[in-house]
Amino acid sequence: MKGIVIFASGSGSNVQRIAEYFSTGDTLRILGIYCNRADARVLERAKNLHIPALVFGKDEFYHSDEILDRLKALAPDLIVLAGFLWKVPEKIIRAFPQRIINIHPALLPLYGGKGMYGEHVHRAVIANGEKQSGISIHYVDENYDRGALIMQEKCEVLPGDTPETLAERIHQLEHAHFPATIEQVLLQQRNTACDGLRDAK
Repeated sequence: MKGIVIFASGSGSNVQRIAEYFSTGDTLRILGIYCNRADARVLERAKNLHIPALVFGKDEFYHSDEILDRLKALAPDLIVLAGFLWKVPEKIIRAFPQRIINIHPALLPLYGGKGMYGEHVHRAVIANGEKQSGISIHYVDENYDRGALIMQEKCEVLPGDTPETLAERIHQLEHAHFPATIEQVLLQQRNTACDGLRDAK
């Protein structure tokens, strides 16, 4: 069985959807939900889903090895950022190369980078008169929203859209595609590992 750790900062609707997607099989287990906000609704969801949760601050994340050591002990096959707003330290990226993925509510490389999250993204998309927006799922590297793309899915930006109405369609795309993409990434990992074993023989 594969294991993932999810980092989140907000309501956790993607966490809920991921848990529901994998609840009917025995292929994946959510090992933990890591959150940097004690008041985030995702913690309530974690409790209801019976998933262990950890709240941490900047000292544990950036100025010590506490979070890194916890992750190494859990040994997740994948780390999933689902609405997590802090930049991941390089030491964690180095420890889990090509095993950290993020979902971004725009068509990268457009509307990415520091400060571009949630409503800020949708407001900028509408202000610039874009005809399309969407989601990007990508690997995480040392730069905000610059890692290699895994997939993108588009939606129209409609006349009269507000950040809230556009966000609702973006959330629908996230819920429809994020869990399946996680599954595909894990499957690709397994296939790559099998290829490596065959080559070793």
